[in-house]
Amino acid sequence: MTEMSKKKVLIITYYWPPAGGPGVQRWLKFVKYLPEYDIDPVVYCPENPNYPIMDGSLVNEIPNNIIILKQPINEPYGLASIFSKGSSKKISSGVIPKAKKQSFIEKAMLYVRGNFFIPDARKNWVKPSVKFLSDYIKEHQIETIITTGPPHSLHLIGLQLKASLGVKWFADFRDPWTTIGYHKDLKLTESSKAKHLSLEQKVLNTADQIIVTSNHTKNEFQTKTKQPITVITNGYDSHNVRVEGKDEKFTLSHIGSLLSERNPVVLWEALSELIKENKEFSEVFRLQLVGVVSNDVIESIHKNGLKNYVDVVGYVSHDDALKFQMKSQLLLLIEIDSEDTKAIIAGKVFEYLISETPILAMGPKDADVEKIITSTNTGTYFSYNQKAELKLQLLTYFEAFQNKTLKVNAIGLQPYSRRALTENLAKLIKSI
Repeated sequence: MTEMSKKKVLIITYYWPPAGGPGVQRWLKFVKYLPEYDIDPVVYCPENPNYPIMDGSLVNEIPNNIIILKQPINEPYGLASIFSKGSSKKISSGVIPKAKKQSFIEKAMLYVRGNFFIPDARKNWVKPSVKFLSDYIKEHQIETIITTGPPHSLHLIGLQLKASLGVKWFADFRDPWTTIGYHKDLKLTESSKAKHLSLEQKVLNTADQIIVTSNHTKNEFQTKTKQPITVITNGYDSHNVRVEGKDEKFTLSHIGSLLSERNPVVLWEALSELIKENKEFSEVFRLQLVGVVSNDVIESIHKNGLKNYVDVVGYVSHDDALKFQMKSQLLLLIEIDSEDTKAIIAGKVFEYLISETPILAMGPKDADVEKIITSTNTGTYFSYNQKAELKLQLLTYFEAFQNKTLKVNAIGLQPYSRRALTENLAKLIKSI
């Protein structure tokens, strides 16, 4: 197919390199592979965003010859940081302290964020984006647009472009909207809750095609709309990162953010007991936290006597994160113990799958991620009330580590490759 006959698709996203974190990876990879399937992506993103996490290494992954459009964005976090830079950055990155530990400023910021910026703090970008993109779409004869959220305000750009230009519109939900875990922390008034639900309903009933990342989200949305919904998960990509071998210590590593509610006390208790009961375990065990970690989680770990066994590494580049995954003896995956989080499949899950490192996962029973780990034979999954089983599995992993037999025999990973997922997306785009 010639360049002229390729189908052009406009992708509207907030997160784009040099943004770090999982939000940027999904569409960076889709953009990388879409041209292989005769689709020509054009990316629209903010010119001056307030990204809470930066990773300059991802800039190198932007494909050559991709058109990237940028327009200024006016965000409130700059003004908020005048009053409390630390609180502003934490809230913008999703690290919300527990209610009883929130300062007056944090409570005020959450109330303002929840009730004055609906659906989110990027709402002021909608109007100028619609104006700019309307002209661009008409001039370049683009027939298909894709919006990806969160931030879900970007779907309002799609809503207005659909209404005014009649373009085909795909709304991609990396996370749910009104049922996402942090929604209840925003101190919403009843009228604000109603506005969120109303906007969500308009988006779900107007988009030509809805894309979600989990079956739980699909099931939820099917109760709210009759529009077609397709699951396209996140995935893994090939990379050239190499390590010389596994850690000599028995390292249990969590890669990514640990929010206040993502705090499995039962795990810290089990580890503490193993350290007291097993001298060999205590001599070689290390808990390694790579990424942004809430103070609540650190306090809980220390409270359980693990202060001398934990290394808080902080945020690292994507390549370094891959190295930590590959060098660790065990990978820790934690989700909040809530009905709302059954739909959440963290982007790092898929990179965990190909790290050749066993996964120890915790979360609500019957979550989508449990099915992925079980079906791919890449680890074990526990709910928060399985302390005895969790402790026994940790000991089993440790004995395998001692015997140098700790390994993974993964199966069925290919459908989660970024290229395979992009092929599914391309077929969907061409079908409408």
